[in-house]
Amino acid sequence: MTIERPEPPMIAGEREMLRAFLDFHRGTIAMKCEGLTDEELRRQSMPPSTLSLLALVRHMAEVERAWFRRVIDGEDVPLVWSAGGDFQVAYDASGSTRSEAFEAWQAEVEHSRRIEAAAESLDVVVHNPRWGEDVSLRLVMLHMIHEYARHSGHADLLREGIDGTVGV
Repeated sequence: MTIERPEPPMIAGEREMLRAFLDFHRGTIAMKCEGLTDEELRRQSMPPSTLSLLALVRHMAEVERAWFRRVIDGEDVPLVWSAGGDFQVAYDASGSTRSEAFEAWQAEVEHSRRIEAAAESLDVVVHNPRWGEDVSLRLVMLHMIHEYARHSGHADLLREGIDGTVGV
């Protein structure tokens, strides 16, 4: 594997630790996709599920955009793959390519990093209109770590089913 995944520090402040774990999990998703063809990345887990490694990358682009740009930054932007707000559209990667999915995902990750870095603290609170509740940047960072960790488990199984590769 050639993708370098940052190792979280053993001792750090809360914000540095959250950033590091989020980047660790982002790196895990990238590592799980490394070395595969577009066709392999589109391979679905089991019918009728549309879950594939490429679908996970597309989904994570949507999640990054939704939480950091739409919620924390308050941007009025549509989802990456669904102007109508349907998160499920990202899971249909049947016509997608590595290039298309990874470019979108990396662009959203860079937006997320800039938004997080510009925030005064983890205690920044914004109103989430979808829930009708206030949320903090701390909650968003923790939720993103949870989201990536959960989907890394899916990626483990998908990758093993494609070529037998296990672990990272």
